[in-house]
Amino acid sequence: MTTPFCAAPMSRMAVHTITTKPWSLRECIDQYRARNVPGITVWRQALAPQGPQESAKMLADSGLKVVALVRGGFFTGQDAATRQAALDDNRRALDEASTIGAPLVVLVCGATPGLPLADARKQIAGAIAALAPDAQARQVRLAIEPLHPMYAADRSAVVTMTQAREICQGFAAELPGPVCGRRLVGIAVDVYHVWWDQHLEREIAAAGTLGLLHAFHVCDWRVQTRDLLNDRGLMGEGCINIRQIRGWMERAGFQGWVEVEVFSTERWAGDQQAWLDHILNAYQEHV
Repeated sequence: MTTPFCAAPMSRMAVHTITTKPWSLRECIDQYRARNVPGITVWRQALAPQGPQESAKMLADSGLKVVALVRGGFFTGQDAATRQAALDDNRRALDEASTIGAPLVVLVCGATPGLPLADARKQIAGAIAALAPDAQARQVRLAIEPLHPMYAADRSAVVTMTQAREICQGFAAELPGPVCGRRLVGIAVDVYHVWWDQHLEREIAAAGTLGLLHAFHVCDWRVQTRDLLNDRGLMGEGCINIRQIRGWMERAGFQGWVEVEVFSTERWAGDQQAWLDHILNAYQEHV
């Protein structure tokens, strides 16, 4: 029997549409609202069926706060044409974010098998530099999301907070607004990817001082992970001390949204309403 969800409002909680992947954007909006979830982070594939304009109307009418658009990035490539195609797609992502009222685009920066990681990081920094004027013109921030090192071969050459911070420090532009950090280019801190880092507390503090803490994502690391991409745990199912990391974020000045992002083939195959109820209970107990 499913434990009933807690109806008490959680003022800084947001859910990624990918967390309830089988639902359409319309279903996500309706079900999140029914459970007093105040924020929504929209994945681009959720926009595709009805397009950005209709999605924007749905979101504006919902009363939900659009926290971010996911995702941009994947900047690296062995040839110039591949890298240019990535920039073109990222500009489309910025247009989509602006259309739906998302103040932030999260970047999974990319890696290319056979391309040295140092070269990939140079390509990433160069691509963000090319994209930054477009982001600033649209008043949309960019958030580099360092990924766990297991993804270094093909998903992201940026695998630590230190690497992300060093790239961000190349961009001095700021946008108004105290909640998501001052800088145009900052960091999305996902506990799944950074929990293991011995320097995490120090790097969060440094990022906070620099105004780089743009986003905070939560889920858990299953000790017996069965799939490197789609077997994340619900908060409390694994070994991450989420409350401790949240404390570090808040001591560093982060006052933004706490976003639930869970990739789980097992959970996607089940009843999404029961799954969302579990999420809400786990958020209150472990976040």
